[in-house]
Amino acid sequence: MMFMEIVYRPIGVIRTPFKSPVGVPIQPPAGRGVRGVVEVFPEYVEGLKDLEGFSYIILIYHFHLVKRYSLRDTPYMDSEARGVFATRAPARPNPIGISIVKLVKIEGNKLYIEDVDIVDGTPLLDIKPYVPEFDYRPNARIGWLEKRVKKLKNTRDDGRFM
Repeated sequence: MMFMEIVYRPIGVIRTPFKSPVGVPIQPPAGRGVRGVVEVFPEYVEGLKDLEGFSYIILIYHFHLVKRYSLRDTPYMDSEARGVFATRAPARPNPIGISIVKLVKIEGNKLYIEDVDIVDGTPLLDIKPYVPEFDYRPNARIGWLEKRVKKLKNTRDDGRFM
């Protein structure tokens, strides 16, 4: 099967206190209270209209520091290699990340956010509003993470996917 090349251009950059992946919380709930700023490039500011009414947003971004991927790897909260599509590991065939963060305020092209789990300087690909009726699924199963999700609060990036 042939596919055309897909090219995305960043619409902004994410600024956070984390200068390298080591030590970054591995999901937004583990980064509760950590603040950051999303700087949207001027040509995309018009697209922020009406976003201020949402308390949470979904950031879609490029894991720019990831240089390799594997279809099986050992995720942060496990000691067993898992299929990459059964994890949220950054080392993926298309290194795309997502984070649901709290939107504190918007000033011009800057979105002030909390609950950050992203490295400083990360290229932003898109922003979507978080809507519980669209995004929440009650009684969802979480596979192999069921017995490990309790480790989230204290688990940090150790640099294994760089």
